[in-house]
Amino acid sequence: MTAMAPIPGRSTERSLAIRTSKLNLWYGTFQALFDVDLDIRQGIITSMIGPSGCGKSTFLRSVNRINERLGYVRTTGTIDVMGQNIMDPEVELVQVRKQIGMVFQRPNPLPISIRDNVLFGHRIHNAGKRDARSEEDGIVENALQTVLLWDKVKDKLDKKATALSLEEQQKLCIARLLPVKPGVLLMDEPCSALDPKGTEAVEELIWELRGEYTILIVTHNMAQARRASEECIFMLMGKVVEHDDTGQMFVTPKHKETADYIEGRYG
Repeated sequence: MTAMAPIPGRSTERSLAIRTSKLNLWYGTFQALFDVDLDIRQGIITSMIGPSGCGKSTFLRSVNRINERLGYVRTTGTIDVMGQNIMDPEVELVQVRKQIGMVFQRPNPLPISIRDNVLFGHRIHNAGKRDARSEEDGIVENALQTVLLWDKVKDKLDKKATALSLEEQQKLCIARLLPVKPGVLLMDEPCSALDPKGTEAVEELIWELRGEYTILIVTHNMAQARRASEECIFMLMGKVVEHDDTGQMFVTPKHKETADYIEGRYG
């Protein structure tokens, strides 16, 4: 992989995890993204804010090419993840999605045991090679420890995952991604189905994961974006209006559209 250029005006202490250049996307004849140029630094939490329909989730789903499941989607431009253009025709989607994990709005644990949920992706990506029971036990414990769930579930690993609380289910969905060692975690409104206590717990977990993982989180919750991210991107009508340090953006936004949205004048 080629080294990536530093972000102008930003710290060069971390390299880039994601870089998009002239990214455009159409759903049929409707254009949802317009010339999106973004540099997202490795190992930090970046939030994406903006009104409904502005392109946040579309952008997120472009980064692991999940939009391509829809036959009427067309994309142009480049998306580099860890220095590789994932839009290259020779790139294998299985490897893309191994490197880039996705967490959705509502927890989606499989209706199988907690243990088998954690091992699900690992087993798929290691098809034909089954680890010893002791190795799998270590993988399960490590993933659940990382998401701060081990102490709650260690005595019921054979119970169905769907019996867990929503907060615990969402943590489990994150744990399910970790054994395949992704570099990037994409989170689309990961707390929207949770109560305030569950939201706080998942936000704390996200904060704990930064550094080891690059996290890109879409949220409609301004307070959450301010609390739980280090950089923030504001989108409007399929375009990036502003990208800055989160604290800077919320205190002194550079664009009127950003200020109007943050202050609740629309959206």
